[in-house]
Amino acid sequence: MVRSNFKFVQFLKGFFKVLLKLNVFLICVIPLSINAQILTDSASLKLVKDCINNLYNLRFDDTREDCRKLNLSYPGNPDVYLINGMITYWENFPMITTSPARTSFEKDLRKCIELCEAITNQKNEAEFLLANLSARGMLLLYYTDNNMDKEAFPLVISTYKYIRRSFDFTSSYNDFYFFTGLYNYYREAYPEAYPAYKALAFLFPRGDKSGGINELHIAARNSLLFKAEASSFLSEICLSFENNSEQALEHSKYLHELYPANIQYLSMYITNLLLLKEYDDAENHIIYLSKLNNNSFFMAKLAIFNGIIQEKKYHNNKLAEQDYQNGIDGMKSFGYFGNEFEAYGYFGLSRISIAKNDPNSGEAYRKKALELAEFKKVDFD
Repeated sequence: MVRSNFKFVQFLKGFFKVLLKLNVFLICVIPLSINAQILTDSASLKLVKDCINNLYNLRFDDTREDCRKLNLSYPGNPDVYLINGMITYWENFPMITTSPARTSFEKDLRKCIELCEAITNQKNEAEFLLANLSARGMLLLYYTDNNMDKEAFPLVISTYKYIRRSFDFTSSYNDFYFFTGLYNYYREAYPEAYPAYKALAFLFPRGDKSGGINELHIAARNSLLFKAEASSFLSEICLSFENNSEQALEHSKYLHELYPANIQYLSMYITNLLLLKEYDDAENHIIYLSKLNNNSFFMAKLAIFNGIIQEKKYHNNKLAEQDYQNGIDGMKSFGYFGNEFEAYGYFGLSRISIAKNDPNSGEAYRKKALELAEFKKVDFD
């Protein structure tokens, strides 16, 4: 059972999740707040775009070099610590409680928050507000993904006022529609999907689901830096809350084509293909995924994907069962972080057990899957 204080954190998780990526936007906002140099300085604009491209394609050495050059032009900003924290997060993905890099990750982000809150210059408020929110968002993403409610709860309480302040800047750039769109959508969608949260939802100003979707589409079409991020969340929303796999596929396909080396976007795309029973296309991308330099987390994902292919395409339940079990075993070392794909594996084992005329095992596996799954309808049945 979810503890009451963690419910508060979970309710905001969807919104805070996006803040992980805000450090990229911060790189752009820094020059924007100084006479909008980036819009007229083609060299700076190219450097920012290169930094984004390298980041999302997981080319960390190149990202560090881009950030070093940007820091030479705009020294003394908290974003140095922010970017270091972000690179640490992605280089060690998935970041779990036992990750050796956890200490440096948290230290850099706490330092960023400290520097931002020590600055009182209102002229650059947007810049430091974004840096502050970004660092807080990264920490909250880490805490909530690892079920660390003790660490998350005080941080989420102190962060909400900064989120509301960010709404004052929505008329400045199309990129801000990303934030307002997420808040407007999740504020309404989350308590609808989880009625137990409705009482907590009244603590926050009302949102607008359709308005939020429209704002995310504006960001996906017109923002300078958030096209990929807006598409990522639109895909997630379509899949989980709206139960529309076709639209989810459109967004995840775009993301994969934009950043082909990003394993997260690739796995999202494969998931959508499998849900739509596009098994041939999915299998081709699974083969591509297997050739990438994957860590044990993605190898466990790969096993689950292979299990679905063996079960659904080749009707080889014996191999599928082995793949599902390997994926489940691989995910267990990642604890709460691996729940979603562990659930996919148990859903598969449930189907196979029923096919073997073992309904008791089928029911037991499905019960485990439902306990782990955040969205019960995403089961590949």
